[in-house]
Amino acid sequence: MFLQPWDASLDEAEWRSWIAEGHDFGLLSVNGLPGEPPCGVPTHFSRDGADLLIHLARPNPVWKAIERNPNVLLTVVGDYAFIPGPWRAKAGTPPDDGVPTSYYTAVQFTCRADIIDDPEAKAALLRSQLSHFQPEGDHAPVAVDQPPYGRMLPGIRGLRLEVTEVLAKFKYDDHKPVEHRTAVADRLTARGQGFDVPAARQQLRRLDRIGPWKP
Repeated sequence: MFLQPWDASLDEAEWRSWIAEGHDFGLLSVNGLPGEPPCGVPTHFSRDGADLLIHLARPNPVWKAIERNPNVLLTVVGDYAFIPGPWRAKAGTPPDDGVPTSYYTAVQFTCRADIIDDPEAKAALLRSQLSHFQPEGDHAPVAVDQPPYGRMLPGIRGLRLEVTEVLAKFKYDDHKPVEHRTAVADRLTARGQGFDVPAARQQLRRLDRIGPWKP
């Protein structure tokens, strides 16, 4: 993932907070088998300390590729919006001189995947994930000898992803003047389509922390 200096995460806490705000769905990218393209699997994930936890159906074709090469990427994208060219025109220039762009946040985890097949370990993984996604606990016990999960465990495999590198990108025109960024955030809020409002919120949050961009 290409990073301009002004797009980089300001510190580790910034991307960690963004993930913790509910950005727990991403694209798992796996190197393809020889002669085949890479595999991409959209999936929820949860965190267990520094590791990421995933489970997928046993028939998923991704397993052979992971077994051959356990080095994978998990990419999470959110708070994105298309910014029309006229919004980005420099002051005193015609609006149609502006060049459009995309705003977004992306966190990319480079990981080494460990496949989990042991029934007890898979049950523990599911319990950990349920504590994240369904913390109210309104579910049956997850145990290898109890329904409904016990009879379903053979149909899944787990993944523990050891994170070896994190790249975080917050692309919100932070190198532009304060007045420009404020005006774009106002326009995003007024347009209010898709993720416009969250994108504006990210831009203003970064603006409060950075102010005028200084290389």
